Amino acid sequence: MNKTGLSIAVAALALTACGKTRPPHATPPQTAPPPTSRVRIEDVLPRPSVVEPHDGQFAVDATTTIAADTANPDVARVAELLKEYVRRASGIRLESAAAPAARAITLAISAGANPEAYELTVAPDRVSLVGGGPAGLFYGFQTLRQLMPVGGEYEALLFQQPRPFTIPAVRIVDVPRFEWRGAMLDVARHFFGPDDVKRYIDLLSMLKMNRLHLHLADDQGWRIEIKSRPALTAVGAATEVGGTPGGFFTQTQFADVVAYAAARFVTIVPEIDMPSHTNAAQSAYPEVTCNGTAPPPYTGTEVGFSALCAESEATYKFVDDVVGEIAAISPGPYLHIGGDETKTLTPAQYGTFITRVQQIVDAHGKQMIGWDEVDAVPLLPTTIVQHWRPRTDMDRLARARRMILSPANRAYLDMKYDEETLLGLKWAGLVPLKQAYDWDPMNIVPDAAPGAVLGVEAPIWSETIANVRDLEFLAFPRLAAIADVGWTSDKQHDWEAFRKRLGAQAPRWTALGINYYRAPEIDWRPVDGR
Repeated sequence: MNKTGLSIAVAALALTACGKTRPPHATPPQTAPPPTSRVRIEDVLPRPSVVEPHDGQFAVDATTTIAADTANPDVARVAELLKEYVRRASGIRLESAAAPAARAITLAISAGANPEAYELTVAPDRVSLVGGGPAGLFYGFQTLRQLMPVGGEYEALLFQQPRPFTIPAVRIVDVPRFEWRGAMLDVARHFFGPDDVKRYIDLLSMLKMNRLHLHLADDQGWRIEIKSRPALTAVGAATEVGGTPGGFFTQTQFADVVAYAAARFVTIVPEIDMPSHTNAAQSAYPEVTCNGTAPPPYTGTEVGFSALCAESEATYKFVDDVVGEIAAISPGPYLHIGGDETKTLTPAQYGTFITRVQQIVDAHGKQMIGWDEVDAVPLLPTTIVQHWRPRTDMDRLARARRMILSPANRAYLDMKYDEETLLGLKWAGLVPLKQAYDWDPMNIVPDAAPGAVLGVEAPIWSETIANVRDLEFLAFPRLAAIADVGWTSDKQHDWEAFRKRLGAQAPRWTALGINYYRAPEIDWRPVDGR
């Protein structure tokens, strides 16, 4: 299969989560009727910039065609996504048209100021979806998907006879508020393999999120193959929190995940946390410890006790080997070096280490990202600071040229919803759904320079989660709240409107097999398939 064909085949999977991790109850009986009567324009999530409802509706039936420039691989991918969704939603197999015509759905890219923007027009005689770039066309499809029957989310729904459906007439013009709309998944404390990560990517892309930050190494485990340092996985990947078996990504598996994400316009941001959170690395290579002794594997959850030896050249050779190999298999421009919770180094030692590592990352052609502790060190103009401590020095943080906002008391998805939540932690406080939604990123660091705030990211740490169902329970619905914060204009930020749109997602999320938390403040729509 050529590259274009492979891209189309891979991208077609973006409609659904990975089948291997989907609960068995997610597939309904094949006789289930297609839902066509309760799709509403006001249910779209995240909330679009401009929505103009019109009279009438567009009927999708056997006469409907798709007009798309299939010579453009990005347009062809979205066309295949749409065909597959319609087939599953209704049993109708859309044919391609050589040119736009009556009763056609037209897909196109028209270069604009923001490649993630799109315009969707649904009229009784036609549908037009135009993206400002390939990503915009893809995000426009995600909106169109929400205006079609939820039956398209089921992988195995089949119909004896095609069942036409309608799409409400509307004009939607949409553009994201922030360029960085991300999530972070900790695969170090508990390992999540390629299929689980791909499922998470599918769910992120459905919410128009475009970054997945993978926390690949910590005290409890090293999760990425480094060919020049084989003991990192032979020794450092063997276990995880609680002492259960760990795991790791081979470089081939990691490259496959990166390509899978790229097909959905999600950039993978790899993180190797250092100089602390390094017990797994030190167990494998004791020369990076100051006493030269390998510590035993660690399966607890304490932090700050480990640190690479900041005075040793062996440490920087180790870092250069690791960064070089990860940079070579990560086409995205970023590499995260952690830098948080370093309790055993002096400020001078810490400053020396971050300065040296920043130079190494830059030499390998990547932009360094670090947790907000790194802002104590002079940083390159390209370096990004990731805010996470709610009570950090905001005056100092405001000096950062570029920043991502992940305040733990708003955006950390591993915090408990309430005191009764069994999974999760609460060191940053409880984070109910409304708290995850009801904040403006531009108010977090009020003195930040114009343009310094790149966007938002929602981390989930895995001390208390061991499988994809646990992950989904803590992530959903709060991940949707963070997605809306990152996408929707501050002028349209409205809790009451959001809670109604969120409640309408219940049938779709159930069809996708998402193990979401039924937040009590939401009136969840009955899951009757409509």
